Amino acid sequence: MILRLPLHLLDSPANRRRLHQALAAAADLALALAVPFALRATVYAQTAPWSPPPGHLQIPLWSSAPPHRLPVKGPEFTTSDPKELIGGKTVIAVQRVSRPTLTVYKPKGKNTGAAVVVYPGGGFWILAMDLEGTEVCDWLTAKGVTCILVKYRVPGDDKQQSSRSGPYPRRSPVALEDAQRAIALTRFHAKEWGIDPYKIGVLGFSAGGYLVAATSTLKRIYKPTDAIDRVSVRPDFGIALYPGHLWIDKSKFALNPDVPVDSQTPPTFIVHCEDDPVDDVNHSLVYYLALKKAGVPTEMHLFARGGHAFGLRPTDQPVTDWPELAERWLKTIGMIVK
Repeated sequence: MILRLPLHLLDSPANRRRLHQALAAAADLALALAVPFALRATVYAQTAPWSPPPGHLQIPLWSSAPPHRLPVKGPEFTTSDPKELIGGKTVIAVQRVSRPTLTVYKPKGKNTGAAVVVYPGGGFWILAMDLEGTEVCDWLTAKGVTCILVKYRVPGDDKQQSSRSGPYPRRSPVALEDAQRAIALTRFHAKEWGIDPYKIGVLGFSAGGYLVAATSTLKRIYKPTDAIDRVSVRPDFGIALYPGHLWIDKSKFALNPDVPVDSQTPPTFIVHCEDDPVDDVNHSLVYYLALKKAGVPTEMHLFARGGHAFGLRPTDQPVTDWPELAERWLKTIGMIVK
Protein backbone atom coordinates (compact mmCIF):
# COMPACT_ATOMS: atom_id res chain seq x y z
CA MET A 1 0.00 0.00 0.00
CA ILE A 2 1.40 3.43 -1.03
CA LEU A 3 0.06 6.72 0.36
CA ARG A 4 0.72 9.91 -1.62
CA LEU A 5 0.52 12.85 0.79
CA PRO A 6 0.59 16.54 -0.31
CA LEU A 7 3.10 18.58 1.67
CA HIS A 8 0.47 21.15 2.67
CA LEU A 9 -0.90 18.53 5.09
CA LEU A 10 1.98 19.39 7.40
CA ASP A 11 1.41 23.17 7.46
CA SER A 12 -0.68 23.31 10.68
CA PRO A 13 -1.24 21.35 13.92
CA ALA A 14 -4.81 20.55 12.83
CA ASN A 15 -3.64 19.12 9.52
CA ARG A 16 -0.85 17.21 11.18
CA ARG A 17 -3.45 15.73 13.55
CA ARG A 18 -5.60 14.71 10.57
CA LEU A 19 -2.54 13.16 8.97
CA HIS A 20 -1.85 11.14 12.11
CA GLN A 21 -5.43 9.89 12.11
CA ALA A 22 -5.23 8.96 8.43
CA LEU A 23 -1.99 7.05 8.97
CA ALA A 24 -3.48 5.22 11.96
CA ALA A 25 -6.50 4.21 9.88
CA ALA A 26 -4.21 2.99 7.10
CA ALA A 27 -2.17 0.99 9.59
CA ASP A 28 -5.32 -0.64 10.94
CA LEU A 29 -6.37 -1.57 7.42
CA ALA A 30 -2.96 -3.01 6.66
CA LEU A 31 -3.05 -5.03 9.84
CA ALA A 32 -6.52 -6.33 9.05
CA LEU A 33 -5.33 -7.46 5.62
CA ALA A 34 -2.23 -9.09 7.07
CA VAL A 35 -3.65 -11.08 9.95
CA PRO A 36 -5.55 -14.36 9.53
CA PHE A 37 -9.29 -13.98 9.09
CA ALA A 38 -9.95 -15.61 12.48
CA LEU A 39 -8.21 -12.71 14.21
CA ARG A 40 -9.85 -9.87 12.31
CA ALA A 41 -12.93 -9.73 14.55
CA THR A 42 -10.64 -8.95 17.47
CA VAL A 43 -8.91 -6.19 15.50
CA TYR A 44 -12.14 -4.51 14.46
CA ALA A 45 -13.96 -4.97 17.79
CA GLN A 46 -11.51 -3.04 19.97
CA THR A 47 -13.24 -0.45 22.12
CA ALA A 48 -12.52 1.76 25.12
CA PRO A 49 -11.41 0.47 28.55
CA TRP A 50 -14.04 -1.53 30.41
CA SER A 51 -16.30 0.28 32.84
CA PRO A 52 -19.43 -0.93 34.64
CA PRO A 53 -22.98 0.10 33.79
CA PRO A 54 -24.20 3.34 35.41
CA GLY A 55 -25.17 3.11 39.06
CA HIS A 56 -22.23 1.00 40.26
CA LEU A 57 -19.33 2.37 42.30
CA GLN A 58 -15.96 1.80 40.59
CA ILE A 59 -12.79 2.83 42.41
CA PRO A 60 -9.03 2.29 41.90
CA LEU A 61 -7.58 -0.59 43.87
CA TRP A 62 -4.53 1.39 44.92
CA SER A 63 -4.29 4.85 46.49
CA SER A 64 -1.14 5.54 44.49
CA ALA A 65 0.81 3.66 41.82
CA PRO A 66 0.35 -0.14 42.08
CA PRO A 67 3.41 -2.13 43.18
CA HIS A 68 5.54 -3.95 40.63
CA ARG A 69 4.26 -2.04 37.62
CA LEU A 70 4.76 -3.98 34.40
CA PRO A 71 5.33 -2.45 30.95
CA VAL A 72 2.23 -2.12 28.78
CA LYS A 73 2.36 -1.94 24.99
CA GLY A 74 -0.76 0.17 24.67
CA PRO A 75 -3.95 1.32 26.37
CA GLU A 76 -6.51 -1.03 27.89
CA PHE A 77 -9.24 -2.14 25.50
CA THR A 78 -12.11 -4.61 25.23
CA THR A 79 -12.84 -7.04 22.42
CA SER A 80 -15.76 -9.27 21.48
CA ASP A 81 -15.49 -11.88 18.74
CA PRO A 82 -18.89 -12.57 17.10
CA LYS A 83 -17.62 -15.94 15.91
CA GLU A 84 -16.81 -17.20 19.41
CA LEU A 85 -20.04 -17.76 21.28
CA ILE A 86 -20.68 -19.33 24.69
CA GLY A 87 -24.28 -20.06 25.54
CA GLY A 88 -25.31 -18.25 22.36
CA LYS A 89 -23.63 -14.99 23.38
CA THR A 90 -20.27 -13.34 22.78
CA VAL A 91 -17.72 -12.77 25.53
CA ILE A 92 -16.40 -9.34 26.50
CA ALA A 93 -12.63 -9.72 26.91
CA VAL A 94 -10.59 -6.98 28.56
CA GLN A 95 -6.90 -6.73 27.65
CA ARG A 96 -3.82 -4.79 28.74
CA VAL A 97 -5.19 -3.94 32.18
CA SER A 98 -2.60 -1.80 33.97
CA ARG A 99 -4.90 0.30 36.19
CA PRO A 100 -6.79 -2.19 38.37
CA THR A 101 -10.20 -1.31 39.76
CA LEU A 102 -12.90 -2.61 42.04
CA THR A 103 -16.61 -2.31 41.23
CA VAL A 104 -19.32 -2.69 43.88
CA TYR A 105 -22.57 -4.43 42.92
CA LYS A 106 -25.07 -3.92 45.73
CA PRO A 107 -27.50 -6.70 46.71
CA LYS A 108 -31.04 -6.62 45.41
CA GLY A 109 -33.74 -6.98 48.01
CA LYS A 110 -32.70 -8.22 51.46
CA ASN A 111 -29.01 -7.78 52.25
CA THR A 112 -27.52 -10.96 53.76
CA GLY A 113 -24.34 -9.14 54.82
CA ALA A 114 -22.22 -11.56 52.80
CA ALA A 115 -19.89 -10.36 50.05
CA VAL A 116 -18.07 -12.16 47.25
CA VAL A 117 -14.95 -10.78 45.58
CA VAL A 118 -15.03 -12.00 41.96
CA TYR A 119 -11.94 -12.75 39.86
CA PRO A 120 -12.73 -13.33 36.15
CA GLY A 121 -10.49 -15.79 34.34
CA GLY A 122 -8.53 -15.37 31.15
CA GLY A 123 -5.10 -16.97 31.43
CA PHE A 124 -3.54 -13.85 33.01
CA TRP A 125 -3.67 -12.01 29.67
CA ILE A 126 -7.38 -11.15 29.32
CA LEU A 127 -10.37 -10.93 31.66
CA ALA A 128 -13.68 -12.53 30.62
CA MET A 129 -15.48 -9.60 32.15
CA ASP A 130 -19.09 -10.56 31.47
CA LEU A 131 -18.99 -14.38 31.27
CA GLU A 132 -17.02 -14.70 34.51
CA GLY A 133 -17.69 -11.31 36.05
CA THR A 134 -20.83 -9.21 35.63
CA GLU A 135 -23.04 -12.27 35.08
CA VAL A 136 -21.81 -13.72 38.37
CA CYS A 137 -22.66 -10.43 40.08
CA ASP A 138 -26.18 -10.49 38.62
CA TRP A 139 -26.70 -13.96 40.09
CA LEU A 140 -25.31 -13.24 43.56
CA THR A 141 -26.84 -9.80 44.08
CA ALA A 142 -30.25 -11.37 43.37
CA LYS A 143 -29.53 -13.62 46.36
CA GLY A 144 -28.80 -10.68 48.67
CA VAL A 145 -25.00 -10.89 48.36
CA THR A 146 -22.78 -7.88 47.66
CA CYS A 147 -20.46 -8.50 44.70
CA ILE A 148 -17.04 -6.93 44.33
CA LEU A 149 -15.86 -7.32 40.73
CA VAL A 150 -12.09 -7.00 40.33
CA LYS A 151 -10.42 -5.79 37.16
CA TYR A 152 -6.95 -6.99 38.03
CA ARG A 153 -3.75 -6.41 36.12
CA VAL A 154 -3.19 -8.43 32.94
CA PRO A 155 -0.84 -6.14 31.03
CA GLY A 156 0.47 -8.63 28.47
CA ASP A 157 -0.05 -8.83 24.72
CA ASP A 158 -2.19 -11.78 23.63
CA LYS A 159 0.06 -12.45 20.64
CA GLN A 160 3.21 -12.69 22.74
CA GLN A 161 3.22 -15.34 25.46
CA SER A 162 6.35 -13.97 27.11
CA SER A 163 4.76 -10.57 27.73
CA ARG A 164 1.85 -11.91 29.77
CA SER A 165 1.63 -11.82 33.52
CA GLY A 166 1.07 -15.10 35.34
CA PRO A 167 0.70 -16.88 38.67
CA TYR A 168 2.75 -15.76 41.64
CA PRO A 169 5.64 -16.25 42.20
CA ARG A 170 6.82 -18.07 39.08
CA ARG A 171 5.78 -15.42 36.59
CA SER A 172 4.46 -12.23 38.17
CA PRO A 173 3.08 -10.95 41.49
CA VAL A 174 0.69 -8.35 40.05
CA ALA A 175 -2.54 -10.36 39.74
CA LEU A 176 -2.23 -11.74 43.27
CA GLU A 177 -1.32 -8.32 44.67
CA ASP A 178 -4.50 -6.92 43.15
CA ALA A 179 -6.54 -9.90 44.35
CA GLN A 180 -5.36 -9.45 47.94
CA ARG A 181 -5.76 -5.68 47.84
CA ALA A 182 -9.39 -6.12 46.69
CA ILE A 183 -10.12 -8.22 49.80
CA ALA A 184 -8.47 -5.62 52.05
CA LEU A 185 -10.38 -2.78 50.39
CA THR A 186 -13.67 -4.66 50.78
CA ARG A 187 -13.04 -5.40 54.44
CA PHE A 188 -11.92 -1.81 55.10
CA HIS A 189 -15.18 -0.45 53.64
CA ALA A 190 -17.37 -3.25 55.03
CA LYS A 191 -19.53 -1.08 57.28
CA GLU A 192 -19.93 1.60 54.61
CA TRP A 193 -20.96 -0.97 51.99
CA GLY A 194 -23.30 -2.95 54.27
CA ILE A 195 -21.00 -5.98 54.53
CA ASP A 196 -20.23 -8.26 57.47
CA PRO A 197 -16.39 -8.17 57.65
CA TYR A 198 -16.41 -11.86 58.64
CA LYS A 199 -18.46 -12.94 55.61
CA ILE A 200 -16.18 -11.92 52.76
CA GLY A 201 -15.42 -14.69 50.28
CA VAL A 202 -13.70 -15.02 46.92
CA LEU A 203 -14.89 -16.61 43.67
CA GLY A 204 -12.89 -17.13 40.51
CA PHE A 205 -12.71 -19.03 37.25
CA SER A 206 -9.66 -20.67 35.66
CA ALA A 207 -6.78 -18.23 36.34
CA GLY A 208 -9.21 -16.52 38.73
CA GLY A 209 -9.72 -19.92 40.36
CA TYR A 210 -6.00 -20.00 41.03
CA LEU A 211 -6.35 -16.59 42.70
CA VAL A 212 -9.04 -18.11 44.94
CA ALA A 213 -6.55 -20.76 46.08
CA ALA A 214 -3.69 -18.27 46.41
CA THR A 215 -5.64 -15.72 48.45
CA SER A 216 -6.97 -18.55 50.63
CA THR A 217 -3.49 -19.82 51.49
CA LEU A 218 -0.96 -16.97 51.31
CA LYS A 219 -0.22 -14.04 53.56
CA ARG A 220 -0.06 -10.55 52.06
CA ILE A 221 2.71 -10.59 49.44
CA TYR A 222 3.09 -6.81 49.06
CA LYS A 223 4.28 -4.21 51.53
CA PRO A 224 1.45 -2.28 53.23
CA THR A 225 0.83 1.01 51.46
CA ASP A 226 -1.82 2.75 53.59
CA ALA A 227 -4.41 2.27 56.35
CA ILE A 228 -6.41 -0.10 54.14
CA ASP A 229 -3.62 -2.66 54.41
CA ARG A 230 -3.99 -2.93 58.17
CA VAL A 231 -6.89 -5.36 57.75
CA SER A 232 -6.69 -9.05 56.85
CA VAL A 233 -6.41 -10.17 53.23
CA ARG A 234 -7.55 -13.73 54.01
CA PRO A 235 -11.06 -14.53 52.70
CA ASP A 236 -13.69 -16.26 54.84
CA PHE A 237 -14.61 -18.77 52.10
CA GLY A 238 -13.59 -19.62 48.56
CA ILE A 239 -15.37 -20.81 45.42
CA ALA A 240 -13.03 -22.08 42.70
CA LEU A 241 -14.31 -23.01 39.25
CA TYR A 242 -12.10 -24.97 36.87
CA PRO A 243 -8.93 -23.56 38.49
CA GLY A 244 -5.50 -23.87 36.91
CA HIS A 245 -1.85 -23.76 38.05
CA LEU A 246 -2.47 -26.06 41.02
CA TRP A 247 -1.09 -29.29 39.51
CA ILE A 248 2.21 -28.29 37.93
CA ASP A 249 4.26 -31.49 37.76
CA LYS A 250 2.71 -34.18 35.57
CA SER A 251 5.31 -36.69 36.73
CA LYS A 252 3.73 -36.73 40.19
CA PHE A 253 0.36 -36.00 41.73
CA ALA A 254 1.15 -33.14 44.11
CA LEU A 255 -0.19 -29.68 44.84
CA ASN A 256 1.72 -26.63 43.67
CA PRO A 257 3.97 -25.79 46.67
CA ASP A 258 3.26 -22.09 46.09
CA VAL A 259 -0.28 -22.72 47.41
CA PRO A 260 0.48 -23.81 51.01
CA VAL A 261 -2.81 -25.26 52.25
CA ASP A 262 -3.10 -25.52 56.04
CA SER A 263 -5.79 -25.72 58.70
CA GLN A 264 -6.37 -21.95 58.44
CA THR A 265 -7.44 -22.17 54.81
CA PRO A 266 -11.12 -21.13 54.65
CA PRO A 267 -14.00 -23.45 53.64
CA THR A 268 -13.88 -24.11 49.91
CA PHE A 269 -16.28 -25.08 47.13
CA ILE A 270 -14.87 -26.51 43.88
CA VAL A 271 -16.41 -27.19 40.46
CA HIS A 272 -14.67 -28.87 37.53
CA CYS A 273 -15.51 -30.90 34.42
CA GLU A 274 -13.64 -34.09 33.60
CA ASP A 275 -13.51 -33.19 29.91
CA ASP A 276 -11.95 -29.77 30.52
CA PRO A 277 -9.46 -29.32 27.62
CA VAL A 278 -7.69 -26.30 29.16
CA ASP A 279 -7.21 -27.00 32.88
CA ASP A 280 -7.09 -30.71 33.63
CA VAL A 281 -9.44 -31.91 36.36
CA ASN A 282 -6.33 -32.90 38.34
CA HIS A 283 -5.87 -29.23 39.27
CA SER A 284 -9.03 -29.44 41.35
CA LEU A 285 -8.44 -33.00 42.56
CA VAL A 286 -4.99 -32.25 43.97
CA TYR A 287 -6.28 -29.12 45.69
CA TYR A 288 -9.27 -30.97 47.14
CA LEU A 289 -7.09 -33.70 48.62
CA ALA A 290 -4.75 -31.14 50.21
CA LEU A 291 -7.74 -29.32 51.73
CA LYS A 292 -9.18 -32.55 53.14
CA LYS A 293 -5.81 -33.57 54.55
CA ALA A 294 -5.58 -30.21 56.34
CA GLY A 295 -9.09 -30.64 57.78
CA VAL A 296 -10.59 -27.77 55.76
CA PRO A 297 -14.37 -28.07 55.16
CA THR A 298 -14.55 -28.68 51.43
CA GLU A 299 -17.21 -29.56 48.88
CA MET A 300 -16.30 -30.57 45.34
CA HIS A 301 -18.54 -31.27 42.34
CA LEU A 302 -17.11 -33.05 39.30
CA PHE A 303 -19.10 -33.30 36.08
CA ALA A 304 -18.41 -35.68 33.22
CA ARG A 305 -19.01 -33.04 30.56
CA GLY A 306 -19.07 -29.28 30.31
CA GLY A 307 -15.59 -28.34 29.14
CA HIS A 308 -14.03 -25.06 30.19
CA ALA A 309 -15.17 -21.44 30.50
CA PHE A 310 -18.88 -22.15 30.81
CA GLY A 311 -19.50 -19.51 33.46
CA LEU A 312 -23.18 -19.38 34.41
CA ARG A 313 -24.54 -19.63 30.89
CA PRO A 314 -27.11 -22.39 30.38
CA THR A 315 -26.15 -25.57 28.57
CA ASP A 316 -27.72 -29.00 28.15
CA GLN A 317 -25.18 -30.43 30.63
CA PRO A 318 -25.74 -30.96 34.40
CA VAL A 319 -22.87 -28.55 35.17
CA THR A 320 -25.35 -25.74 34.48
CA ASP A 321 -26.79 -26.41 37.94
CA TRP A 322 -23.61 -25.48 39.80
CA PRO A 323 -24.91 -22.05 41.02
CA GLU A 324 -27.75 -23.77 42.89
CA LEU A 325 -25.26 -26.12 44.52
CA ALA A 326 -23.04 -23.20 45.49
CA GLU A 327 -25.97 -21.29 46.97
CA ARG A 328 -26.94 -24.30 49.08
CA TRP A 329 -23.34 -24.63 50.24
CA LEU A 330 -23.20 -20.96 51.25
CA LYS A 331 -26.21 -21.64 53.45
CA THR A 332 -24.61 -24.70 55.06
CA ILE A 333 -21.50 -22.72 56.09
CA GLY A 334 -23.64 -19.91 57.49
CA MET A 335 -22.76 -17.20 54.99
CA ILE A 336 -26.35 -16.62 53.86
CA VAL A 337 -29.58 -17.36 55.72
CA LYS A 338 -31.25 -20.70 55.02
